[in-house]
Amino acid sequence: MNPAQPFSIARVDRERLNGHRGKVVWFTGLSGSGKSTLANALEVELHGRGMRTCLLDGDNLRQGLNRDLGFTEADRVENIRRVGEVARLMMDAGLIVLAAFISPFRRDREMVRERIGARDFVEVYLATPLEICEQRDPKGLYRQARAGQLAHMTGLTSPYEPPESPEYRADGARRSLEEMVQDLVRCLAAADR
Repeated sequence: MNPAQPFSIARVDRERLNGHRGKVVWFTGLSGSGKSTLANALEVELHGRGMRTCLLDGDNLRQGLNRDLGFTEADRVENIRRVGEVARLMMDAGLIVLAAFISPFRRDREMVRERIGARDFVEVYLATPLEICEQRDPKGLYRQARAGQLAHMTGLTSPYEPPESPEYRADGARRSLEEMVQDLVRCLAAADR
């Protein structure tokens, strides 16, 4: 393997220009748990505070970068590996990257954490109960899976491995969006100390 190409502008230079550290905030949980909603609300808050951000969402990346991947276990692993690499590049550009992905396998999230670096990786677990996620069912996926029309549905026919010790854990059915956003702002500030 060839060594990486050195560049004249380093991550620290970009962070100094931005006025904040780059990091990756990784939102995980079942479909319908509130990952994308919370990530979007946090991005709005951080942007309002003058921070440079980028939101990566599973559905959006599957329309482009990862459109060649399905939902088998191997494809899910590759999906998260690619996203982790994109998130790392953006973090190195000094951005706060908000990545909202079901990312069902613990080992894949840990792989991303190792690649990013533990200091710069904030895992956010939306521990919304399955029954609430099914009631929400914003894309009709649970309904399709229950009807046998959709294979590999995380939480039903495919496993979800919750994080063992995320930096932030919330039940998206019991906490208000604003409370969770403010909790995360405090969590990110504490991570920079």
